[in-house]
Amino acid sequence: MADLLIGCLVGSLAQGSLNRLLAEALASRAPEGVKIAEIPIGDLPLFNRDLEVDYPQVALTFKEALVASDALLFVTPEHNRSIPAVLKNAIDFASHPQGTNALAHKPAAILGASPGPIGTAAAQAHLRSILPTLDMVLMGQPEMYLQVTPTSFDDTGAPEDELAARLDQFLEKFVAFARRHHA
Repeated sequence: MADLLIGCLVGSLAQGSLNRLLAEALASRAPEGVKIAEIPIGDLPLFNRDLEVDYPQVALTFKEALVASDALLFVTPEHNRSIPAVLKNAIDFASHPQGTNALAHKPAAILGASPGPIGTAAAQAHLRSILPTLDMVLMGQPEMYLQVTPTSFDDTGAPEDELAARLDQFLEKFVAFARRHHA
């Protein structure tokens, strides 16, 4: 049984995305006593305030998974120098209706992968401006802007050695941060 449950939001719906591979690699490398579980966002409808009158069950289930998590990881690609629309949509559902913000007080960290040399720096900067306004406690360091390609993972999805070492270091820091800031 895990004493720390980390919910993971993957900002890509593509099954073979680099960020999904990254999230799966993180989950498989979680230290003893820690479980990292993806919280799916792909079935959420497009958010609009009209839905607040009768919140969709899929959104309620999503929010319950967020509340049950002790901390959150955001693993995101970059779309047009920002976060993907599907991730912003999930954040909107998580923080509404007013007074029911499922993200409040959660320790969180951001990382992302891209084949490009700056990783997902612009997307992460946008996410760093959104999450604190939702009363999240955001880990500042280490930042993880990863340049990876499909060859950064073997046929089983395991990361190559250098990437694995960086993920282990990141997880060590985040787990300590999450335990320190978990309410």
